[in-house]
Amino acid sequence: MNTDKRLAISLLLLRVSVFVVMLVWTLDKFINPGHASAVFKKFYFISVPGNQIMYFIGTVELIILLGFITGVKKRFTYGAVLLFHAVSTLASSTNYLAPYEGANALFFAAWPMLAAFITLYLLREQDNYLTIR
Repeated sequence: MNTDKRLAISLLLLRVSVFVVMLVWTLDKFINPGHASAVFKKFYFISVPGNQIMYFIGTVELIILLGFITGVKKRFTYGAVLLFHAVSTLASSTNYLAPYEGANALFFAAWPMLAAFITLYLLREQDNYLTIR
């Protein structure tokens, strides 16, 4: 297998895997908006009153994620999912200070995922396998 094919497959696998994680987080806003609101309050210090606002946020995220997975408007969609995850990673900073308390060690998985997002953003023009151009 040549280098171009390996790169194409690698970028596709990164894109699909980070899409799956972001999709689960986005669907949480529809399936369990109370949990999503609690996450916003705890990590972002934002109170989200009512489910309708959470549904709106989830809808916007879902549209961006669908653009991301299909490769539409890459500068925007790849950048937006990178920003979403970067904010989430940084918002969890207190959990990194006590890695062995509770489930805090799990928060460290955000860092390699952030690296995957950065990689996808930097290589977005080469990420063309199974995308809409």
